[in-house]
Amino acid sequence: MMTVFEVHLAEGSDGAGLLSDEVLSETGAQVMTLQEAALVGFQGLQALEGSGNVRLIAVRARDAAWIHRCLETHGAVTAFRAHQVD
Repeated sequence: MMTVFEVHLAEGSDGAGLLSDEVLSETGAQVMTLQEAALVGFQGLQALEGSGNVRLIAVRARDAAWIHRCLETHGAVTAFRAHQVD
């Protein structure tokens, strides 16, 4: 099972540094733009109008709480939702 976080960023933010190198290494999380996500099989995803810059973060379900805590404290994150994927 996997968790995919839909992350909305503040205007002007490019998502750089969204997750630290340590978190990326330890969790194996994959951070993607919507375009990159489409290339690896996440078809039909589109940003809602006016939602700004969006990133998707795919991670094993067991590491979802860690990613959740990182997103809660990141200054560029304006909103996020978690989706469970089988």
